[in-house]
Amino acid sequence: VIQMLSRLAATGRRADRFLRSCICSILLFPGILNAQEDEEGSAPYQDPDARNHWAYQPVERAKVPTDVPAEWSANPIDAFLWKQLEEAGLKPPSPVGRAALYRRLHYGVTGLPPSPQEVSAFVSDGSPEAYGKAVDSLLSRPQFGERWARHWLDLVRFAETNSFENDRPKPGAWRYRDWVIKALNSDMPYDQFIIEQVAGDELEPRTIDRTVATAFYRLGAWDFDPTDRILAQYDDLDGIVTTVSQVFLATTVNCARCHDHKVDPISQKDYYRMLAFFRGIKPFVKTEEPGIDWDSLTTRLDLPPNREEAEQQANDSLSELTAYEDLVIETLPEKERDSAAADPEVRKRLFEQHKEAVLSKHQKEYYELAHKTIAEMKAKKPEKPRMICVSEVGQKAPPTHVLNRGNPHAEGGEVGPGFPMVLGGGDAVIPSIPVASSGRRLALARWMASKKNPLTARVMVNRLWQHHFGRGIVESPNDFGKLGRAPTHPGLLDWLAAEFMDKGWSMKHMHRLILNSRAYRMSSQPSALARSKDPANRLFSRFNMRRLTAEEIRDSILWANGSLNKKAGGPGVFPRIPFEVLKTQSRPGWGWGFSPREEASRRSIYIFAKRSLRPPILESFDLADTDTSCPVRFSTTQPTQALNMLNSRFMNEEAQVFAALARKEGGDGPVDQVRFVLQRVFSRPVREGEVARAVTFLENLKTDEKLSRNQALTSFCLAALNFNEFLYLE
Repeated sequence: VIQMLSRLAATGRRADRFLRSCICSILLFPGILNAQEDEEGSAPYQDPDARNHWAYQPVERAKVPTDVPAEWSANPIDAFLWKQLEEAGLKPPSPVGRAALYRRLHYGVTGLPPSPQEVSAFVSDGSPEAYGKAVDSLLSRPQFGERWARHWLDLVRFAETNSFENDRPKPGAWRYRDWVIKALNSDMPYDQFIIEQVAGDELEPRTIDRTVATAFYRLGAWDFDPTDRILAQYDDLDGIVTTVSQVFLATTVNCARCHDHKVDPISQKDYYRMLAFFRGIKPFVKTEEPGIDWDSLTTRLDLPPNREEAEQQANDSLSELTAYEDLVIETLPEKERDSAAADPEVRKRLFEQHKEAVLSKHQKEYYELAHKTIAEMKAKKPEKPRMICVSEVGQKAPPTHVLNRGNPHAEGGEVGPGFPMVLGGGDAVIPSIPVASSGRRLALARWMASKKNPLTARVMVNRLWQHHFGRGIVESPNDFGKLGRAPTHPGLLDWLAAEFMDKGWSMKHMHRLILNSRAYRMSSQPSALARSKDPANRLFSRFNMRRLTAEEIRDSILWANGSLNKKAGGPGVFPRIPFEVLKTQSRPGWGWGFSPREEASRRSIYIFAKRSLRPPILESFDLADTDTSCPVRFSTTQPTQALNMLNSRFMNEEAQVFAALARKEGGDGPVDQVRFVLQRVFSRPVREGEVARAVTFLENLKTDEKLSRNQALTSFCLAALNFNEFLYLE
């Protein structure tokens, strides 16, 4: 085409007729642009070396380097890292201080800060076993699963609503979140973790937990009323193929939907053979008529209706709203106050008469929204809970065709379920199962969870390493292909993968191994030589300092002021969102409920995950995108972060709670109160110079800004929650 256009340009002739003929040819004969395949349906001819790519080779336990110093040879991880540092002419830094180490460990395992008492106990314990005991203790806490489930939910596109304009809720999606937390806390073997999500409904015995696990398939964005229903169905299947191949195999199979993969040895036929595993899944939208087929997408769990819990939540909400009514009633003359106390109807009438003069705009809007939500909760009839899950049309799945240029209205040859040629290929052997399902997904799950698969173990240990050290050994955790990054430490990656499989796919074993390494205990301060030779820290010549994640920031604020509710599990909660933000929806506030303060102060993983509406404190600190698999979060620095941390209603209210806690537990004097606040935000012993500067700051606020003692303490608490040492992990 380029040569022909060049000739036309040289002769001065118009190219429009030629271009029209090219376009017509493509439309009439779409196969002319497809890359040629060999007889096995393998990779395009232009990349004959693709099959030799490192990621497709069998996992072999690499030999641990032996010529390393004795103090770095106890843990094989350290031996691998030392060897490459030595070859680069570098040495690892000295260990980080014990207080900073314990804070790093506590956040790394639980996502929460340690108490000052825990830090002091660890620092004063000089026994060689102290650190190992701390690792074991933290891994056994329920907060471990809450912290690490967040990483998995990022990968699988977890949200509790469907996106698009209506953004309707997904029934019972929170049960999948709880299933992941429970699986991680119980150290479910990773191979079983894969199988239950991909094919839990095809396993015997059938259990509620296995049904819940298959909600994995229903987490993506759903178009409630698409223009082309058949195309929407294939888009949904494409989302499944994309998520499964990238999350479990770090392979971009989805790039071959319309043509052979341009770089990796994945053919278009491979893509549709992979899609065939999911072809029997009942679609989200009926193809013959509008509407959602909830019976195909959900199941009624054999659990009793939880009416008492709903009523208790409504009562708790009403008790909180009483505080708003008290604000109004307390401004009235004594005679009217007495009348309000004696008669609820009088109280209600007086509140309505005087609320405009007492309550702020936001207080009134919040009160009205809460009352509406409570009324809906009380009116709802009890029923057995329904939740999203996967189900198939029957034991015989519909046929799967290669779609020319990915167009579902241009079917090509029929294919059956099979594996990519570069990973062994061949048709899948479908097991016979005693349920109304095809068994195809069970075959795929067992293939992915096999020790013979060269990708599965490598991919997962790389993810564990990534979230402990700030980046993976492979820096593109969802893409081990040629467009991804090569491993910086290939021997270490394979050793870890082999260890993972040999230890029964235990994720906690791998956590324990990584956390007990000397590499994890390195200082984050580089030497001048390391800064010069390894500026990006690709050799792990130091520990990567990092900012806390969005969830860690919010949870740490609530922990610092003593209001964090550690209640686990259950339906998502609804923290208060400013009405200015609620009004960004097409229907302002629709779908965002009301939770009393105690419930709303639970950990961020339990916040209702609505795609079109997220709390600003989380959104501004790089919360994961839920439309696609998110293997790595951005870490940005932007003005809205500072504006939220200093000016938002959330931060100023939490600072008031913090100040009240400091007055209650810190002591009567400013010195004791300041020391209490700093210990809560620093998680370490506080230096006297820091206390003295803070007390001076308080005095200046009172003299220069004319603030009261309580106002000054609140302002100091707000400032303390903005300290870099609070927001960053050394």
